[in-house]
Amino acid sequence: MRKVFLLFLVVLILSSAADSYGFSIKGQDCSKCHTLKKDEAATLLKSFDQNIKILGVGVGSVKYLFEVSVESNGKKGIVYIDFPKKRLFSGSLFQIQGKKNLTQEKLSEINKINVSQIPLGDALVLGEKNAKYRVVVFDDPE
Repeated sequence: MRKVFLLFLVVLILSSAADSYGFSIKGQDCSKCHTLKKDEAATLLKSFDQNIKILGVGVGSVKYLFEVSVESNGKKGIVYIDFPKKRLFSGSLFQIQGKKNLTQEKLSEINKINVSQIPLGDALVLGEKNAKYRVVVFDDPE
């Protein structure tokens, strides 16, 4: 079983390397030739989730991956699609040096809420109404 798994892993790695590097010249900017539009990303991802909405598409921080911001059932997320549009990666992408979670940074950006737009007409105010700082607490009564 272990040998089968190792063989599968080697084949997967070799096949992804063959598809990902379209140019033999080092330093070539692949994003000039490879594009992914919102409607094309939606078509690719519909087989995974019929209710998926594409919020944005761009070249990711990894040279050969598109970074796709999605929303499904009210939750926002990030998925990555390779330039040949054959593989999908969903999960956290880390920068090894500095141990930076690149996916979490992008998720924080797309999930950012402008606190000034929260309606406070029916809010219970504790303390001074015109205080310099406000804390907004949400509670689900059920």
